[in-house]
Amino acid sequence: MEPRLSVVTLGVADVPRARAFYERLGFRPSGASKADVAFYRAGGVVLALWSRTALAAELGRADPGSGVGTVLLSHNVRAREEVAVVAAAWQAAGGSVLKPPADTFWGGHAAWLADPDGHVWEIVWNPRWPLAADGSLELPS
Repeated sequence: MEPRLSVVTLGVADVPRARAFYERLGFRPSGASKADVAFYRAGGVVLALWSRTALAAELGRADPGSGVGTVLLSHNVRAREEVAVVAAAWQAAGGSVLKPPADTFWGGHAAWLADPDGHVWEIVWNPRWPLAADGSLELPS
């Protein structure tokens, strides 16, 4: 297996509502999107929104309310100040702030946010992980 993340799929309660939320944040659907599933280019990965019920059924789980799995998505920014800017845009789009922007114990700055379906995103500035021009992380070797 090549060490790469290609697609992050979020099981959502209401696909149109989730689409509207992410599109208010600036995500643009690809031509592969359909009424029941949406795909967005997100830097080097794809974000997919699919019905939680359909996702649970695909995985052979009867109760989508029990959770298909827990996912933390991280969005790195180029500057410390951007964390607050993204958190404000998130809240304005209809998401919630779980933990407001604050310095981290490891020297970064982060906020924890949730989309309308409760998926948790960390918006983070890490001074040791700069972003390349294409938005990919420059991880230390």
